[in-house]
Amino acid sequence: MGNLLTVWSTIGSVALAILILLVMITIHEFGHYIAGKVLKFKIDEFSVGFGPALFKITRKKSGELFAVRLIPLGGYCAFHGEDGLDEPAPPAPPFEETAEEGEHIELTDPAPAIEDETELPLGGELSPQATEEGNSEGVRPEPSDPPKRHWSDDGDFTHMKPWKRIIVLVAGATMNYLLALFLILIEFFSFGQSVIEVRGVAPSDTWGPELSLQAGDYLLGAEGHDFYLTTDIASAINHRAEGDRVEFTVSRLQEDGTRREEKVTVVLRTAVEVKNSADFNGVWSALGIDVETREDGRYYMLGTASNRLGFGATLGHSFVYSWRLAGSIFKVIGELLTGRLGLNALGGPVTTITMTSQIASQGVRDFLEISALIGVNLAVFNLLPIPALDGSKVVFTAIEWARGKPISRKIEAVIHAVGFVLLIGFAILVDVLQFV
Repeated sequence: MGNLLTVWSTIGSVALAILILLVMITIHEFGHYIAGKVLKFKIDEFSVGFGPALFKITRKKSGELFAVRLIPLGGYCAFHGEDGLDEPAPPAPPFEETAEEGEHIELTDPAPAIEDETELPLGGELSPQATEEGNSEGVRPEPSDPPKRHWSDDGDFTHMKPWKRIIVLVAGATMNYLLALFLILIEFFSFGQSVIEVRGVAPSDTWGPELSLQAGDYLLGAEGHDFYLTTDIASAINHRAEGDRVEFTVSRLQEDGTRREEKVTVVLRTAVEVKNSADFNGVWSALGIDVETREDGRYYMLGTASNRLGFGATLGHSFVYSWRLAGSIFKVIGELLTGRLGLNALGGPVTTITMTSQIASQGVRDFLEISALIGVNLAVFNLLPIPALDGSKVVFTAIEWARGKPISRKIEAVIHAVGFVLLIGFAILVDVLQFV
């Protein structure tokens, strides 16, 4: 019976994780949809999930198809003419055949040449059909150099003005961020800001308790800077030497059971050199955090706690926390590119679902926390200039805007297709590395 309950609990946790991912991706696509409707784009379909349709309905007025599909691992908003590959070919240059059947074919210009170079057509400009014989300064445009694009705004995605397309492309990430911010606001106002709690401090033969943290301390900041992420603690004491003094702001438990915010001076017990965003052992050792032995290993005596703030401070900390989350993602990407952080520190879809299921099932607060984290991750990741992602499409659109004409749609489609395959391969690789 116990094993059966465990199995059902695991299934429920995984289903909850998949639901979180599905909602976040659906919100992302809904952002594209809303922006497209406001800017009058033609939309062919909005689907939740992939694969065969379980339910679908078509709006008679707009012709849009709304569907719920079998595989709940994503969704999409399909704009009419989004890839631009169905656009008609540019008109042929103004030449025509004049030879009879069986005779040698010559191509002649039907427009009369300008015989006198001082005689200009109306408007005072040389006609593009002017020949070298009639006018030495006449220039015939090359067939491979089409004129600059005049966007028609007829509803087809690639025909719409570039600034409108860019708004539609970034709208998905914007919706992810706004939802994440909303969840953070709910979490902070309902439970308070999550902070690191010290649960044990190792005794020191050199420094007394007045120069150390104490069990029960909430770590709020250091050297005048507030803590939002665990990496903020590492940054506050990084590159410091043994014996350096650091002023921490803590919420300290009083004898009467209440808490009071205090400034305390902490002497570092070891030098600190943080290698990357996952390197904290040296940080906790320097702060004198004690270690406990459990059945599955040795762990620093730390935990998380809730620190309640006033209305204004809670509102401000919520916004800053959301931005710090986004910044931490860029920091991790930078460490990956420079080799300071290994790929085994990341996780693909399987790892993400596993971690999300474990955290989200622990309680409402953890559910809000991991959902907000996934939302910010999706927002930032989708805006990166990686082929197949929205950020890359923004880059191509911006180039088209600057040039007045697009890069070959076929070339762009190939680049996005290759990027998609590489992304899938990368996601599989980082999942495999978790088990190697």
